[in-house]
Amino acid sequence: MNFNETDGFTKDFKRLLKRYRSLSGDLLEFKKLVSDFPLGSGKNFTTLHAQEKFKVLKARFFCQSLKRTSLRVIYAYFEQEQRIEFIELYFKGDKENEDRQRIREYLKDNES
Repeated sequence: MNFNETDGFTKDFKRLLKRYRSLSGDLLEFKKLVSDFPLGSGKNFTTLHAQEKFKVLKARFFCQSLKRTSLRVIYAYFEQEQRIEFIELYFKGDKENEDRQRIREYLKDNES
């Protein structure tokens, strides 16, 4: 599985890494999980958008630095290419929902 990050995700990650020191290791663990189950398993994964070329999913992202709350990660899974592209990472306590405008822009940029 190949992994890429959008510029927005990279900024989110760097900002959150200052607050949560375990984030780098947590991202590696998440990558292992989605390598085996790219569409997720259980109630911690939700499909936000599906089209023939790729699917956009939201997942609960467990962080060792956080006790009872967790982060959320938005990513696109390209099945044919075996590629995952991370779009957004946010702390549930900072904002309630994903940045839908960012997802719309991502979808527009990746139209067939």
